[in-house]
Amino acid sequence: MLNFPSQMKKARTIVLVLTGLGVLVGTALFLIGYFRKGNAGILVESTPPSSVYIASEQVGRTPYEANLKPGEVVVKLIPETIDRALAPFETKVILNSGIKTIIRRDFGETEEASAGDIVSFEKVGGKEVSISVVTVPNSAQISIDGQVRGFAPYKTTSLSAGEHSLVVSSQGYSDRTITIKAIAGYRLTVVFKLKPSGETVPEEKVQGEETQKKVMIEILSTPTGFLRVRESASTSAKELAQVKPGQRFPYLTEDTENNWYKIEYQSKEAGEEAKEGWVTGQYSKKVEVEVGASPSVSPTPTKIATPSVTLTPTKKPTPSPTPKPSATP
Repeated sequence: MLNFPSQMKKARTIVLVLTGLGVLVGTALFLIGYFRKGNAGILVESTPPSSVYIASEQVGRTPYEANLKPGEVVVKLIPETIDRALAPFETKVILNSGIKTIIRRDFGETEEASAGDIVSFEKVGGKEVSISVVTVPNSAQISIDGQVRGFAPYKTTSLSAGEHSLVVSSQGYSDRTITIKAIAGYRLTVVFKLKPSGETVPEEKVQGEETQKKVMIEILSTPTGFLRVRESASTSAKELAQVKPGQRFPYLTEDTENNWYKIEYQSKEAGEEAKEGWVTGQYSKKVEVEVGASPSVSPTPTKIATPSVTLTPTKKPTPSPTPKPSATP
């Protein structure tokens, strides 16, 4: 004779166990999805291929794509070549949740002979499409969809959402072209580094005029699109102003031990003395310019300048990648 009460008790036990497992699985899937939403995407491409280091740890080789924890990271690329020595590349970028940052690099034998671009974007809300372009050298011509739009540093909110062709050109340098995707509600920033084309740029000289050279400090490309001017040669010193990549300022002196330069970041004006400050040598260098060639000294440093880049929200690929601490720009 069948024992129905016993069978019903077993059935209820099985149902309760299955229900509990379902709840646990559902909760786990929810948490996994929740935490993945906070990831930040990164894509690194280079020519030739290179080893990728993030936070001083080798994480792979180019092309490299992964989802990482949001925040500031130092990315270093070491080209993989045996026939000639190429200059490695290092930059500091800020990874934002739900956003992909793209780093591209074409290696040369020196930093000057190398080229590349860094594309990133951040959510600003609303329906406005915002694009910013910063170039090294400064004042490069910006063309969008075949139309000349201005010179770097360039910013616009007049573009429509969608794909656009962006071309950067400067006399004596090779053009660089990329396709960007503008998205409503996002600020897109592109930082370009152009390489010399090898062509001689004609110079006009007045007959009989002797040219004199002057030492200037040129601001290099930074992850933030600007470099802080400090009261003294230290990253903890008071911030006096911000200067942009490509700008040049009169050289005053330097701290060779800590690699800092003292510059005149604002020239003397009526009733006011010239303003001086320090910039780190990590993101600046000495250059010689002809006095008669109108060196590009920054008129007035901006208080705060933030570059922008265009990308598409991260699709969350499967993860596959700081040397010694660097000075804050």
